[in-house]
Amino acid sequence: MKRVKKLAVAFTVFILMVLAMSAPAKSSAASATGSLPESKQLIYDEAGLLGQEAYQTLNALANANGAERETDIIIYTTDNPANSDVKELTERFYDEQAPGYDKAHGNAVILTVDMRNRGIYLAGFYKAETYLDDKRLDQIRNKITPELTAGDYEAAFRIYIETAYRYLDFKPGINPDSLLFNGWFQLAVSLGIGGAVVGIMAYRSGGRVTVHRHTYEDKGASGVLAKRDQYIRTTVTKQKIQRNNGGGSGGLGGGGGGGRTGGGHSHSGSRGSF
Repeated sequence: MKRVKKLAVAFTVFILMVLAMSAPAKSSAASATGSLPESKQLIYDEAGLLGQEAYQTLNALANANGAERETDIIIYTTDNPANSDVKELTERFYDEQAPGYDKAHGNAVILTVDMRNRGIYLAGFYKAETYLDDKRLDQIRNKITPELTAGDYEAAFRIYIETAYRYLDFKPGINPDSLLFNGWFQLAVSLGIGGAVVGIMAYRSGGRVTVHRHTYEDKGASGVLAKRDQYIRTTVTKQKIQRNNGGGSGGLGGGGGGGRTGGGHSHSGSRGSF
């Protein structure tokens, strides 16, 4: 009994350790310290979608998160008076503004919002082209599109900044949204494994059972009396095989992929509408 109590205490300590390790981390060092230092302009709100306070908060957040990932996280909104294609707007912005955390025309990810045609385009340059490839940019776009459609631009831009920051921490080729990286899933698995181990130990602590079915079996009188096989029926089922006829990428009415700017800078990309 004392051993079972010790196991229960050990299991309780194990749960507390797992909970501590699974506690959600801050999205950045800036949020951990409670300050959002602003160093340069990363939000170009030519369409006037943000108030002054929201602009300052998001611009500081983009600076803090971008510094940790060594990548400029940029937002560009425009009324698009020339009615240019949203991808061309993004490429021209990169060529003319020359953003980049490490150097001019360096590591950067850009979200362009075309208010005239209600179109969006995301592009990753240099490091961001590798870590934020077409697929990951599609995932980011799908996350922010509902907020853009609802007109909650501040929320959409915050999700974009924080998601880009998180995705930049994952090696290329890994799905950052996989269930394996979900904290609650990891907690459930840890608790399940811990509970199973403690349960087995508690079961074994009561001693081994030495009585089994052969203990009282009379082998001389025991045996199979009769055996019979009887055919009943044969059942055949048919299932239609669905064919994949292709389709677009990205979901929520988008996709697109990357390309190269007029200045010769390669980039990943994802386009859509809201």
